[in-house]
Amino acid sequence: MSLTFYSYPKCGTCRKAKNWLEQHNLSFNEVHIVENAPTKETLTELYQKSGLELKKFFNTSGMKYRELGLKDKIPTASEDELLSILASDGMLVKRPIVYDGSKVTVGFNEKQFEETWI
Repeated sequence: MSLTFYSYPKCGTCRKAKNWLEQHNLSFNEVHIVENAPTKETLTELYQKSGLELKKFFNTSGMKYRELGLKDKIPTASEDELLSILASDGMLVKRPIVYDGSKVTVGFNEKQFEETWI
């Protein structure tokens, strides 16, 4: 099983997740989430397969999130609008995202990684 690992190299959480994947000998294709931001179609697929609320895909601690005032927009925006906003800038997307074609994890939680990827 090869994983797609959406990350931002300067992100400490991404580095922890990458180390975890490497320590568990899991092969992955790393995608720089800012230089190669996921498309709206890709984000739609990740969201639908994740079983998570769409708001969980937002990097709520990022400057861009605050600059755009998304905290106030998310509760009333449509799913389509939210996916368009996410696709507009990789810095808005919570990371890392790990995907194998059917399962998705967003962020890094060691217990969740163990349950999902081992």
